[in-house]
Amino acid sequence: MEHRIVGPGPYRATKLWNETVELFRARMPLRKHRCRFKSYDRCFTAAEAVDWLHELLRCSQNFGPEVTRKQTVQLLKKFLKNHVIEDIKGKWGQEDFEDNRHLYRFPPSSPLKPYPKKPTYQKDVIKFPEWNDPPPSTSQENIPVRPVVMTSEMWFKRHSIAIGEVPACRLVYRRQLTEANVEEIWKSTTLAYLQKVLGLDSLEEVLDIKLVNSKFIIHNVYSVSKQGVVILDDKSKELPHWVLSAMKCLANWPNCSDLKQPMYLGFEKDVFKTIADYYGHLKEPLLTFHLFDAFVSVLGLLQKEKMAIEAFQICCLLLPPENRRKLQLLMKMMARICLNKEMPPLCDGFGTRTLMVQTFSRCILCSKDEVDLDELLAARLVTFLMDNYQEILKVPLALQTSIEERVAHLRRVQIKYPGADMDITLSAPSFCRQISPEEFEYQRAYGSQEPLAALLEEVITDATLSSKEKKKKLKQFQKSYPEVYQERFPTPESEALLFPEKPKPKPQLLMWALKNPFQPFQRTRSFRM
Repeated sequence: MEHRIVGPGPYRATKLWNETVELFRARMPLRKHRCRFKSYDRCFTAAEAVDWLHELLRCSQNFGPEVTRKQTVQLLKKFLKNHVIEDIKGKWGQEDFEDNRHLYRFPPSSPLKPYPKKPTYQKDVIKFPEWNDPPPSTSQENIPVRPVVMTSEMWFKRHSIAIGEVPACRLVYRRQLTEANVEEIWKSTTLAYLQKVLGLDSLEEVLDIKLVNSKFIIHNVYSVSKQGVVILDDKSKELPHWVLSAMKCLANWPNCSDLKQPMYLGFEKDVFKTIADYYGHLKEPLLTFHLFDAFVSVLGLLQKEKMAIEAFQICCLLLPPENRRKLQLLMKMMARICLNKEMPPLCDGFGTRTLMVQTFSRCILCSKDEVDLDELLAARLVTFLMDNYQEILKVPLALQTSIEERVAHLRRVQIKYPGADMDITLSAPSFCRQISPEEFEYQRAYGSQEPLAALLEEVITDATLSSKEKKKKLKQFQKSYPEVYQERFPTPESEALLFPEKPKPKPQLLMWALKNPFQPFQRTRSFRM
């Protein structure tokens, strides 16, 4: 009994329903049964169906071993209501299935659920300024333009900083980013990260982007305590004091030697019931109705734990701050209760971990419309949350750093040198093309040197430069790009040919300075005394 893994994507709940129905109809053992002195072929008892389907769900990686027999009975009730099965007399349509010896069979045909058609959502983008966006009511002089062709004069201005000579420059300040600009950056980048982690081409069928509130994301990132719990600005949305006190009581349950709290038999069960009643009467689940498909889609990544945690981190940032705070406190309490060996049993029929999952799964995740597998999916999600809540309810650092760097870049000033935006024509945008490994190696070795060699030739052949200026620029070039310079002038002699030395005139012999020029040299008397 192998269940095909249904990965993340739209309509995952419907795909899981159809997959489970197909496996149940194809592999459920059928045999002859007798009921009231009459024999029925190709049927099964309710208890047999519960046994077989329970084992199928527990072995499936889509649901996991936490599935209980009670949940299996609930699923079979929905099978009976949707005419996946019928009783031996052909009755169906009601959820009166019980775990007993009553006989059931498969109808001749069992239609699978069609995939719902959802309207496509269009993303309203608030445009935020880029470097090539001119501010309103400004001249063309303030538009940052990249030079395409670099002349020797521009090269000198750009590279003179290497030897300490900085030409005159001016700063181009960015326009002030509005609050709407920053919020849109947070929203668009967060959704882009979620789409990338889920591996989807679009989030349209998983999430209504219009319902994503960027203010919630920013609040959940920055308005947190030292423990990482969200701090609410509106205190009226806080948990009631009596609920918070009850949660602290169970989360910090004392050992038997501590008599500070009032105790009576069954005290802990009453406290737990108080918390369960409050969360059970919430108008909307903590993960909200409109994020149901997104969280169900993330469940398809549970086999890749690291990716699943990252996807849950991003999805939880989309929650309203009050929901995120309630979820953080609830998961912390549930995890502590499960790990506390001193905690008395809170229910006689279930273990503590199973009780936590069964009690709070519906208040954490459920669909606004009836979804036949939402109970099993909610239990699967809550189980994973309990095991990884500390990581999941953290702010994803990579996402936060990426957005903060993006905002800082847009607010940063740009240095512009004189002449950088003069007489420049922008070329058409270029696109990437695949090249061979040989061509790549050639471009890596010579691609950057060819433009520099051409620039060096331009400096050499520039007739408008004096010898002094030309020597100065060549010295700069040699210091910045010694390999290119060495290739052009391999020997000192080749460099000397560029500046040939002028012949020095011989000094004329002064004949008149000698009295007798043709007489032999005679020692003169020393002037020393």
